[in-house]
Amino acid sequence: MTTAMEMVAAAKAGIENLGPAEVAAEVGRGAVLVDVREPTETADGVIEGAVLAPRGMLEFHADPATPYHLDALSPERRVVVYCAAGSRSALAARTLQELGYRDVAHLEGGVQAWLADGRPLVPPDGSRPAGG
Repeated sequence: MTTAMEMVAAAKAGIENLGPAEVAAEVGRGAVLVDVREPTETADGVIEGAVLAPRGMLEFHADPATPYHLDALSPERRVVVYCAAGSRSALAARTLQELGYRDVAHLEGGVQAWLADGRPLVPPDGSRPAGG
């Protein structure tokens, strides 16, 4: 039997793992940033510009053939995913690769690493900074 953390380690071995500064640079270059946390987790803030696609709905949001597809998600675009600590986003990045997304990465350490690096979060509606 494979454990969840073994699955995360295998996913991380096959994807691009980025730090907070690298993610900020990617967003500056036009990458799509995807927050795969649950709605209750995003209430305290998201990384500015992030598309919200909870992990449980990611495949449906990413697949243009479903009625739940999000226009921001396209296999031709650079996509960077993140979660709270970096495990779910690693699995999500691997899943996107399986769906045909060719240029995918994730934020190693997730929101925890983002905040530890002194970077802000904004409310999900983007109206004002939160945290820091």
